[in-house]
Formats: sequence, structure tokens, C-alpha cells
Amino acid sequence: MPSAVPSAVPSAICESGISKKRKRTVVEKAVSPPSTIHDANEVLELENQILESRRHYNNIARLLEYLKKPDAEDDEQSFIAAVSLCRVFCRLLAGGKMSKNQGLSKDETLIIDWLRERLKEYKNLLIPKLASQKSEWSQLALTLPLQLMKEEAVCLKVANDTAWRIGTFALLLRKLADGTTPDATRGLFVKNYLVEFDDIRYYTFVGLIELGSKDMSSTSLDIAISILVAVENVPAKRDDIKNLYITPTVKTKYGLYSPDAHKKRAQEAWMSILRHDLSKAQRKTILDLMTPRIAPWFQEVALLSDFLTDSFNFGGSFSLLALSGLFYLIQKKNLDYPQFYPKLYSMLDSDILHSKHRSRFFRLLNVFLASTHLPAALVASFIKKLSRLALHAPPSGIVVVVPWIYNLLKNHPTCTFMLQRKLPNAEEFLAPYVNTWGDPFCMEESDPMKTGALESSLWEIQTLQSHYHPNVATISKIISEQFTKQTYNIEDFLDHSYGSMLDAELSKDIKKSPEIEYEIPKKIFFKHDAESGRPDNFLVQLWDFS
Repeated sequence: MPSAVPSAVPSAICESGISKKRKRTVVEKAVSPPSTIHDANEVLELENQILESRRHYNNIARLLEYLKKPDAEDDEQSFIAAVSLCRVFCRLLAGGKMSKNQGLSKDETLIIDWLRERLKEYKNLLIPKLASQKSEWSQLALTLPLQLMKEEAVCLKVANDTAWRIGTFALLLRKLADGTTPDATRGLFVKNYLVEFDDIRYYTFVGLIELGSKDMSSTSLDIAISILVAVENVPAKRDDIKNLYITPTVKTKYGLYSPDAHKKRAQEAWMSILRHDLSKAQRKTILDLMTPRIAPWFQEVALLSDFLTDSFNFGGSFSLLALSGLFYLIQKKNLDYPQFYPKLYSMLDSDILHSKHRSRFFRLLNVFLASTHLPAALVASFIKKLSRLALHAPPSGIVVVVPWIYNLLKNHPTCTFMLQRKLPNAEEFLAPYVNTWGDPFCMEESDPMKTGALESSLWEIQTLQSHYHPNVATISKIISEQFTKQTYNIEDFLDHSYGSMLDAELSKDIKKSPEIEYEIPKKIFFKHDAESGRPDNFLVQLWDFS
């Protein structure tokens, strides 16, 4: 290629093909400023002239000038010129006008170099317009370069890996992730390209690995995460990789047809994102989608354990979501994580039954303790600690705990021995030398295998049978009755609150009015008159309300 490609096609070459009148180097002629294009028809006329004869190749430069105008996005002719140039280059590529073959003269090579430079200039003018707030321009700047990339790969036989990694696609992806592109355009990319074509998905992973290896703004991280989580279908076999945007012209050596290669690239892309300092919102998004969207791509699941462990330390919903991800890796990916149940047990504190995450916690707890192969000592610790916490819990929390304990006792009959032991008597409670109140369960022990819960009893549930709330008292009695019911559906109890329980009581049909007192008092907060002969209310005897 010449050291400098002229901005205009050499005039002698344009007019007669190869100049026979001059043997020395062709003199380059500067392009005069483009004349004004008055309407769309004139743009189309310029396009037709270019395709008719290479004498009119300088029309390409004229059309490019309209993309350089400061007000190009407000100019209809500039928009039409952008579309016309795409058609021109696609036709030239398909017609072999931009291909270098053996036997070409120096002048013909010069023309091809000039055309290729104009194509490069055209793409460089289009891609920044991805940031346009005018949707038609932004989406045009996405679709036209991708169309040209396909034509180049087919007609110029550009090495496929090179075209994706450092060519047009890499520039597009970088622009899509820099935070200036409208959401609608990114959505178009995801919907029409990313989830549709396997090669675009593969090289999106490759591009995000490169972007993630450098410093990224919070906005760019948000975008990278949104792009990655949009990919759902993990290829399991080679036949799953069949829908390609650009069919390789030669046998690829870059793993494009290998499911393992796709998974490896996805894993590397995610790890490049997880290494950054994520905000709480970003971390929560990732944890929410860990099981359905992220973990299935990982071949080395141990790489996720550090992230999940760090997330657990954030507390609250982060701990719940992190444990959910760890449980998935243990169950589905055979991750060895012996600290899972001690971490789960550590979440049973005085706040858990008052927390707004209570429903989610019990849903996950129901899954985590569903296996009948868990040690009885471990299960007993969870039963006992939640029973103890229920003593100070709101009614809406207790009505979840009791059916949950019932289900665990049904699944783990060994733990039913906790029902047969009697409550410690009063002397044992009051004996100064008995530090555990006669209960061998150690509330402060962090290891659920060492709490002594299996040697304890569920006296807490029996205590709840005398609870002030009738619903709590009633449901607590199921532990003292025969276990005739197979299991309770925990979902029926999870969404209770003070409000819902009060509404349930108020909506009941009252068959008989309750008798409060046999005689309605005249005064409650004040003393009766001396001549009435009635005793004062007990409240008045204790407090003075006057």
C-alpha cells in the first residue's frame, strides 16, 4: 500500500482506466469542495453514477463530506447519503472492485487502496453516531457497519478472527459499552444480534474480556453486566452452534464451533467483571442471576466461591443470595464447600424473624434443608435455634416457624426425640449452679454440629401454645398432636403480617357477640360518684387520669 492514499481518485485513472499517455507516476488531483446536494434524488443520482463507472468514484468523497457536517444528524440528505454509501460499498465489494488479485497494475492497486481507505473513513464516521440521541441515526450506526463487516468477510476474505477482535466489531462493542449509546440501540444489538447469532455472542465475550481487563466506569460496568446476563442459552454440544452471522470462508481454528470454547470465553468475561469494585446494586444484580444465567457458563466453579463468600459478608439479602449461589454450585457443580451450613446457621440471629427478607430466607432454608441425608444433629440445631428465636418473634414470624419445624420433624424422624423430653422443672431453672437452665442446647455455639440440640427439647413450642395471639397458640399445638398430616405448604404462611392477621380476624363471621363484662361500667378512667356505690375501675386505682 502506498505511504499516503489520496483523498480523491487520480483523475487519469478514473477517466480512462489505466493511463497510457503518461508513463511516470500518476499525478494526484485534489478534490474541490463538494457542491450542495439539494434533495434525496440527487444523492441517489450520485450513488448510481458511482456504480455505473469508476470515473465517478470521487462522488464517494462528496457523500462522505455530508457525514462530516456538524449538523449531519439534523440533515435528511446526510442520512440518505449514509445509506447510499453502504449500498455503494456493498456493491463494490460484491463486484470484486475492492479485491486485490494477482496481476493488477500499480494504478489499479492504487484505486483499490483509495476505496478501502474511504470505506475505513466511512465506518469511522458512522460508529461515533451510535451515541446520537436520534434513534434513527443511532440504530443506523449499528446496522450499517455490521452489514459492511459481513460483506468484507465474504468478499475480501478477511481473516475472521482479526475482523472480530480488532476490526469493526471491536470498535462497535467498545462504543456500545462506553455509556454514550442510547439504551434502545443497545437493546437492538442484544435482541437482533447477540442472542440470535452464536459468533456474535462468542466475540462479544472476547471483546468484554478485553474491556474488563482495563479500568471501567460504573456506567460501563452496568452495561457490560446487562449484556452478559442477556445471554441465556448455554451450548451443550457442537450442533447447538449453527446460527452464525458470518460463515467462515476457511476452517476456523479459534474454537468458534466448540461449546467448551464458548463457556471458557464467557467465564473469562465474567471474571474480568467480578474483579472490579462493584457497587451494591451491581453485586445484587449478579447474585440475583447467579443461578439461572451466570453459573451455567462456568467450567471452573471454584472461581465463583470467593465472590460469593465476599458477598455473604455484606449481610442481609446479599447473604441469602450468596448462599443460594453456593448451594447451586454444591448441588449441580459438585463444589466442595464445607462451611456452607455453618454460614447458614450463623444467619439465625435475633433479627431474622423481624427482617423484611424473612419470606425469602425461609424459601431458601426449605431448599437447603430438604435433603433427608443431612445429619440429625445439624437439623436439630436449626430446629432448636429457630424455636428459641420464636419466643421473641412477632406472630407473623411464629406462624412460619412452627409449620416449618413440623415438616423437618416429618423428614427427620430422629429429631422427634426432642418432643418426648419434658421441660426442666422450676428447681432446675432456678438452681444457681446450672448455667444452661437445665437445657443442654448452647445458643452461642457457631458450629451446628456441636450445639447439643439433639439432647434438648422443644419446650419453646409448648410455651407458644399459651401465646396471647389465638392463631399462634392454635398452630403451636400441632407439635403436641399426632403427626397425621404429611407436610404443610410453607408458602401458605410466608406472607403473613400484623396487618394480614388482623384483617383475617376482622373478616371472620361472629356467630355470637363476645361477653366482655356482665355489667357495662359507667366510668373507666375516672372514679365513680360516692353515692353510686360502685367500686372504682382497677385502672383508676393504679393511675390518676384526672
